[in-house]
Amino acid sequence: MHILNVTNSLDLKTGAGTAERTFQMSRFLASEKDISCSVLVLDLALEQTRIDSIAPANVIVLKTLFKRFYIPSLRWRVIASSVKKANIVHLMGHWSILNALVYFACRYYKKPYVVCPAGALGLFGRSITLKRLYNFVIGNAIIRNASVWLAVTKGEFSQFESYGIFKDNITIIPNGVIKEDFDQYNIDRFKKMKRLPNAPAILFMGRLNQIKGPDLLLEAFINSAKILPKYHLIFAGPDDGMLEILKSRVKEKNLEKIVHFLGYIDGEEKSSAYHSASLLVVPSRQEAMSIVALEAGICGIPIMITDQCGFSDICNVDKGLEVPASVEAISEGLEYLLTDSKKLESISLKLKEYIENRYTWKAIITIYINLYKKLLSKNYYKAPSKS
Repeated sequence: MHILNVTNSLDLKTGAGTAERTFQMSRFLASEKDISCSVLVLDLALEQTRIDSIAPANVIVLKTLFKRFYIPSLRWRVIASSVKKANIVHLMGHWSILNALVYFACRYYKKPYVVCPAGALGLFGRSITLKRLYNFVIGNAIIRNASVWLAVTKGEFSQFESYGIFKDNITIIPNGVIKEDFDQYNIDRFKKMKRLPNAPAILFMGRLNQIKGPDLLLEAFINSAKILPKYHLIFAGPDDGMLEILKSRVKEKNLEKIVHFLGYIDGEEKSSAYHSASLLVVPSRQEAMSIVALEAGICGIPIMITDQCGFSDICNVDKGLEVPASVEAISEGLEYLLTDSKKLESISLKLKEYIENRYTWKAIITIYINLYKKLLSKNYYKAPSKS
């Protein structure tokens, strides 16, 4: 079985959670017996180390002509050849010219394809007019003509239904995490390099944009500062339009000494940031399923998310770990979790065990394989070329 995964980016800066899901899924699929996997991707900040680390999966890179809208070079022979060799094509995301080109190839070669928008189907964020045009021209057809519809959480059902896909036809495969990726860390070195004090910290990990909600967390922190006087707030992630707004607000409130902006971090630094935090907060206004929540949880760090993060199962550990996406609710959640150290320690242990038992990639990849085998057994595809 040969799987072709398609995504705009494998780089965490530009692709975030979708890039990480595609990366891990491809790596684990290619490691399975009798399965090979290729990834068709744009060259968006893609480094060779990232390509090497996805092995044994193969990476096919297309040049990006216009990075604002992720418009790829029209190398039709590469796209057509990649699709022709595949048994199944997996499209990640939705607002993608690359996905549209691959869709045409799938239709031409009569290949079954899977769509996994990962929360991207809704009209939200920038360029809403262009998104409506994209759906009118091709987006609606891509979704409706798929062989399989994948959701990361039940929260995506309503988005699919707006495209005419009913929930009974949707398969849920959650995001996953790899514990071993976060075994290496050095808290003291990390704090020294980033000039962070030896104080308890609330951590935000992600892009600094409106959808991710860093402004909600900052305002909540300001509201709770008197009740949580020992805590610092750390923002770790690349600027995506909100950095100067956040810094201006911090300066206005004279909080420069306790609010820190680290920029993008990865690898051991990212692991160290998780392990050094008292609490990770995911204040998103919209998200399919927070991967950083899984990453922090597997490190044994308590997390608090909004009810827009697609991870309500976390309430099985403690109902206080999920709050509405508002300044007031996040502020109340901070105070609930951080004013009782024994409760926080208990939550940490339960959360780590919960994630280890349910959200590791070793378990999740089996769901993919069984789904693909079922799809191919229905003879929806044309046998791949030997060329």
